[in-house]
Amino acid sequence: MQPETPFVKSPNVSNSAKYNIPVDELQLDSEALKEAFVNHVQHTQGKHPSAATRLDHFISAARTARDRMFDRWTRTWSRRERQQPKIVNYLSMEFLIGRLLEDGLVNLGVLEEMRTGLATLGIDLNQVLEQEPDAGLGNGGLGRLAACFLDSMATLGIAGMGYGLRYDYGIFRQDIVGGVQQESPDQWLRFGNPWEIARPERTYAVRFGGRVIQYTGSTGRLVHEWIDTDSVNAMAYDIPIPGYKNNVVNTLRLWSAKATNDFDISYFNRGDYLKAVAEKSATENITRVLYPNDQQPAGKELRLKQEYFLVSATLQDVINRHLRYHSDLYNLHEQAVFQMNDTHPALAVAELMRILMDVHAMPWDHAFSLTKRCCAYTNHTILPEALERWPVWLMERVLPRHLQIIYDINSQHLAEVKKAFPGDDERLRRMSLVEEGAEKRINMANLAIVGGSKVNGVSALHSQLLKQFLFSDFCDMEPSKFINQTNGVTPRRWMLKCNPKLATLITNRIGPGWEVDLDQLERLVPFANDPEFQAEWRAIKQHNKERLANALRRDLRIELDPTHLIHSQVKRIHEYKRQLLNILHVVSLYQQYRQKPPYDVTPRTFLFAGKAAPGYDMAKRIIALANAVGQTINNDVAVRQHLRVIFVPNYSVSMAELIVPATDVSEQISTAGTEASGTGNMKFSMNGALTIGTLDGANVEIREAVGEANFFLFGLRTEQVQASREAGYDPMQLYYAEPVLRAALDAVSSGAFSPDDTNRFKPLIDSLLYGGDTYMVLADFLSYVHCQRSVEAAYHDQVAWTRKSILNVAHMGRFSSDRTILGYARDIWGVYVPPIGGPRTSIVPPNSVR
Repeated sequence: MQPETPFVKSPNVSNSAKYNIPVDELQLDSEALKEAFVNHVQHTQGKHPSAATRLDHFISAARTARDRMFDRWTRTWSRRERQQPKIVNYLSMEFLIGRLLEDGLVNLGVLEEMRTGLATLGIDLNQVLEQEPDAGLGNGGLGRLAACFLDSMATLGIAGMGYGLRYDYGIFRQDIVGGVQQESPDQWLRFGNPWEIARPERTYAVRFGGRVIQYTGSTGRLVHEWIDTDSVNAMAYDIPIPGYKNNVVNTLRLWSAKATNDFDISYFNRGDYLKAVAEKSATENITRVLYPNDQQPAGKELRLKQEYFLVSATLQDVINRHLRYHSDLYNLHEQAVFQMNDTHPALAVAELMRILMDVHAMPWDHAFSLTKRCCAYTNHTILPEALERWPVWLMERVLPRHLQIIYDINSQHLAEVKKAFPGDDERLRRMSLVEEGAEKRINMANLAIVGGSKVNGVSALHSQLLKQFLFSDFCDMEPSKFINQTNGVTPRRWMLKCNPKLATLITNRIGPGWEVDLDQLERLVPFANDPEFQAEWRAIKQHNKERLANALRRDLRIELDPTHLIHSQVKRIHEYKRQLLNILHVVSLYQQYRQKPPYDVTPRTFLFAGKAAPGYDMAKRIIALANAVGQTINNDVAVRQHLRVIFVPNYSVSMAELIVPATDVSEQISTAGTEASGTGNMKFSMNGALTIGTLDGANVEIREAVGEANFFLFGLRTEQVQASREAGYDPMQLYYAEPVLRAALDAVSSGAFSPDDTNRFKPLIDSLLYGGDTYMVLADFLSYVHCQRSVEAAYHDQVAWTRKSILNVAHMGRFSSDRTILGYARDIWGVYVPPIGGPRTSIVPPNSVR
């Protein structure tokens, strides 16, 4: 375990260059992959090939790919040892990395070679790929974005490391029982993780609790000492992140909590076997589960400990690495940057200050200047209630020294605010890191802003709203600190991997290279009116629909008609994302079809997927309503050939990889001014779905890119939403004025879809009619209904629809995460981006520092 003491520069690292040993690199042809696979079956799994299971096959294939990543991994670190580039340390509570085998084979450039090699053994690679569980390390867009960023940093050759937590159970498994969400543990590590490497030499003590004493040291300097603490060990597990065909492999380092005392023999000898291991169990709860329910004090405390655990272990690791090459920390900002993915890692500001001052005796002014130059903050929400605020009493108990440091930062910060805006006490209150009130709280977003060099939003609209509303006071004071970096997604996973037939068609028309330069998709524009190309395009969409239908039937016994127009709204269930608006439209369609049997309508399936937070009652009711409406419609013989509703349980990255390529219409219908960006909207457009959406988040930029004629727009704009609220928006007026809306609301409220409990969904409707309709569902309903009619009419003309689909894909270049990461590198991190296809090296020192 690494002690928390001033680190000493290693005398041996500088001699690593003498190990100039040429690498006998493992081969990538199908025969070599087959032999390596058989070797792992026999010598890693300990099985005769004839006795191997599909799980053995997956693990052996993963080890075969991992071996080849290791060659590149070691060379990458060897090269960086010599070059000493500035390293991006990306801190995130979530990394929704999904399955890694196929993604890794794609990035190594050996997917078809592996398929061929296994086929000669009578093994279907597709069946092998299905054995891999989705890594349960994230909940939604935040974690998936982080995973895309790691892929892009590796592909661009940027020296970067992801830092997160190795959750034992991660996000819960969702089952739908009787139409209701039920949660159970997601045992993604049940059979181990063949990608990870344990790094016991990278173990650090993380401390909690205790008290702080201060005294004057021998040099006359005021010393703060954090004593009587409890400790938890953080042990590193590394996962290789390969770039696309560039021989670069970066690292995702995940911390796992390990007890300092595994076993109390005295309790065991007295027969108290549970208490003998109680301390170990309680300690290791820190990385037991992603996002514990924080409605209770114990859950709040565990969540705070998780966030500090991530921050403390990461900073100790980075500083340890820095001091192997440098005599002090005064140039840390030249060698490291800490990107805080939302407010969860915001304690990095206070922890870095503590390490610099208390461990390394750096004066306050130097420490704070260095901290600000090292840290940067990405905001992912404009909903004030979603910003983290920790009670002072909890901080005082768990992290007393950090609370002192935050108070000191706040004192200095408010003095600067007072100087810049004399007499503005209300501004002082709004900008304070400490919120006064019945319960004093620390505003973590304000801490991240004050303690960082840059604050970025994740879409043009979002960044504008941050500057105009949420962080306007801070922007007035330091306008240059606030910038935009619109999100993006990696085309390697979200085109090459999930839609291989479309990727092949594109390559056949415009040639290779677009995978790492997505702007080249613009070269598809001339093919948008080509009848032959359109026919191939439609055939691929139909193939993807059939693929999804087969998977749903096989794995979930859900029937999807692949001849239908498929609408998909797949994302976290939340009121602001307005799944309820989608459902109410479906109810109105159902009522229309029941009253007058449809003639010559486009058969449509509305597909929903997503998880609700376990304590979020309204979101769980929305899931139940979607399932209840689906059950009614799907069992109605007069309607079901025209209209279907499907809720896909336990939504995951792997399921998204099937749904996204099969979708015709992407439902991006959040209230304008509530979604920071969204990345699902990008994935769907990148795969040829047309968007029906509001001018919210990145929808604005997608519409600009693909053209107004190729985007179905509805709903109030952000400024109209605000104006409507200020004018005293009354949803009841709409209820009485619009018969179609009233009929849909009455049907849900009266129990038409819940005959066993007529009041089951009444709270949902009451929240709209009597609760103020916070997210303007009723205000946008008629506009949404009319827009959906335009969608149906457009789909009748398949030539025009296909043209729109092709143009959507052709104009998606700006939404590659490669472009996003280049923006971060240029505007925030100040790191070197090597030219694509740079020189290779074959130097492997035996003790590469990772």
